[in-house]
Amino acid sequence: MIAQAYSASGPSKRNLVICVICALVLFLLVINNNSLGGVSSSGASISSKLSSSQEELINSRVKSEVEAALLSHMPQGGGSAKMASDNGLQVTELSESKRMRILVTGGAGFVGSHLVDRLMMAGHEVIVLDNFFTGRKKNVMHWVNHPNFQLVSHDVVEPIMLEVDQIYHLACPASPPHYQYNPVKTIKTSTMGTLNMLGLAKRVKARILLTSTSEVYGDPEVHPQPETYWGNVNPIGPRACYDEGKRVAETMMYAYQKQSKVDVRVARIFNTFGPRMHPNDGRVVSNFIIQALQDKDITIYGNGEQTRSFQYVSDLVEGLIRLMNGDYDQPTNIGNPDEYTVNDFSKFIKELTRSSSKISHLEATADDPRKRKPDITVAKRELGWEPVVDVKTGLAKTIEYFAGVLDEGGEIVPTGPDASKPKGGGFSI
Repeated sequence: MIAQAYSASGPSKRNLVICVICALVLFLLVINNNSLGGVSSSGASISSKLSSSQEELINSRVKSEVEAALLSHMPQGGGSAKMASDNGLQVTELSESKRMRILVTGGAGFVGSHLVDRLMMAGHEVIVLDNFFTGRKKNVMHWVNHPNFQLVSHDVVEPIMLEVDQIYHLACPASPPHYQYNPVKTIKTSTMGTLNMLGLAKRVKARILLTSTSEVYGDPEVHPQPETYWGNVNPIGPRACYDEGKRVAETMMYAYQKQSKVDVRVARIFNTFGPRMHPNDGRVVSNFIIQALQDKDITIYGNGEQTRSFQYVSDLVEGLIRLMNGDYDQPTNIGNPDEYTVNDFSKFIKELTRSSSKISHLEATADDPRKRKPDITVAKRELGWEPVVDVKTGLAKTIEYFAGVLDEGGEIVPTGPDASKPKGGGFSI
């Protein structure tokens, strides 16, 4: 019906479109109310007894279904979709000359999905490549019906033929328990996966950005860590599959730049947090928040005097986009220099969540870095970038997110330091 209305033209036909949409909204409201039980024994409809939050949920579901129907029937050629299928995210309209086709590997993961949001809202065409080992389809579900979006289930260790203008190469587990679960696969992802993406970039003359890591600095003897520091990494330790894999990936990026003139960018990412973090990734922020919200013991591995620096995900995404679209092509630290001991950070989380949790100490993990703090002089100078979201504000948003996860799914047992396969990943929605 909607498709037929859109195929018509003229003022009278536009009125028909409005009528059809209104009718669909009313119909869906009736269906939702009936599904909640119809009329109570007292004769009052149950919908009248709903809380405001329940009413908002129903209304948002109706809005989602209407918008999805409209988007799925919009003309692909001349029509312009102005919102995503379920949440009204505004999308900029770009001309053909300005709109790029952008590939994001690992785009269904925590950081990748936030990057996808920014690129989609900027008006670009986005292809997400993910094997869903740690990525989750629900992180990008709100874009699935949008004509500028494409989701491909694919492992980067296998070659793929695409036509793109830019490649953000994020694919690789980043949590120690997850990347240690299959260390050989982690190495293959960082090496063969990067090799495949560089081959693609070379063939189609696309610019490629590698998300490397602060782990290339290992257990640093220089503090804070500048990009000129070569690092202190144990090449055969339990973290080596990730640390050395990323170091080799950086080497390949600049070998392709020198030999084949591939346009490369390398971001060295420091600890990042925010909504859509995997609840079982075993990292400091997610574990502490989940434990605190459930009033369970907050577990610290070691004496807690090791330090970490935490940045909010929106700051990271802004840094990646500036690096990709700027002229600077050398490795660049993207992180927040606001440094905490793990002990102090656990107390901060406990305070923000108003938790009754106790703080306990367990045996330290192997090769755990003692210090971690980025020197962001290069990012400030070359990108005009520095964090704008303070840790407290970011944590408030992240705590709210995990509270919702717990309300929806019930108890969560945080992942310990040992190698572990991600839980609740795959194609779960």
